[in-house]
Order: sequence, then C-alpha cells, then structure tokens
Amino acid sequence: MTADPFQCRCVLCHHYGDRDEADRMDLTIIENVQQQGWHVVMVPEDDIGPGFAYTIGLAHTHGASELAVFGLDIHAMHRMLNSIGEKSAAGAVLAEGQRLPGVVDGHHVALRDVDLRWYRTFFGRAIGFYRRPPSPVLQVTWPDADNRFHWEEQAEERHRQSQPQLWQPPGEHPAGIWTTEL
Repeated sequence: MTADPFQCRCVLCHHYGDRDEADRMDLTIIENVQQQGWHVVMVPEDDIGPGFAYTIGLAHTHGASELAVFGLDIHAMHRMLNSIGEKSAAGAVLAEGQRLPGVVDGHHVALRDVDLRWYRTFFGRAIGFYRRPPSPVLQVTWPDADNRFHWEEQAEERHRQSQPQLWQPPGEHPAGIWTTEL
C-alpha cells in the first residue's frame, strides 16, 4: 500500500488567521490559483544570478507536482510552465525521468525530481502558499541545440552551467552560479 498522497495545507484549504496580512503578491497568487488553477512566479535574471520560474497551485488544484525551470528568458519559462501545466490539468501524470516533446523550440524537455533541501532556496512563495514545502516539485530541464541535457558530459560547459541540478543534494551539487548563495 502506498503512502497517502499530497494533503493540501494551502491558504485556500485552511484558515490560518492571517489572510488580512497577505501582501499584493500573495493576493495575486491566491487569485490566479482560484481562477486559473495555478500561478507562475517569475524571478528575472539579475546581478546575483540567472532567472527562473516555478508554479504554485498545481498541487492544490490538480493534485499534481509543482514545476520549476531555470536559465531561460522569464517569459519563455512562463510559457513553458503554462504549457506543461495545461497537460497536467488535462490529466497527464508527470514524473521523474519523463520526457515531454515539443515544449521548447520544438525540443523535448526532461523532468527531474527536486531534492527537498533546495525548496527554501528557490521556492519561498510556494512554501508561504502551502505553509510547508510543496511536495513534490519537478525541475523542467531543457536541452542544448544538439539535444544534450546539462548533466550530460557531451554538453558544452556554458550549457552545463545554464541550469542547476536540483535532484542532487545541495552538498553534492557542482560548484557554480547556482550554489554561490549556499
């Protein structure tokens, strides 16, 4: 027998007594989850590091994994997450190791389970919404022009640094831009 699936503890399912303290972003997330089923948080590239984006609400609305993507233009990542989110909302089961065709410029993407120890580093708004780390999160990884993923030895160094490897525990992750804040 398997363990009980995700039990939603989000701010929509439980009254924590602090909704009147929600900031504008929290209210936008709540509204988008109620109206569209999920929200995409977009963190633009800045002096600290590359941009990334992630969903909030797929677990609440569809009982599905949240999704995260790194290292591309935030608007492209937003479109990717919405495209994959729509597949999930339509009933597709997304899982570790799965490859989805045609998501980014006609190329496939690969899904990888994110190690729980990365959640506080990257998914703070999701933790605030769920009042605990969302479970699980899948990293949407994208290939280079030759369809090589960033963890593959044949990939160019620039591509290898373009995305983190969040399926690895933080202490085992290769040093680089994604680990400078740790």
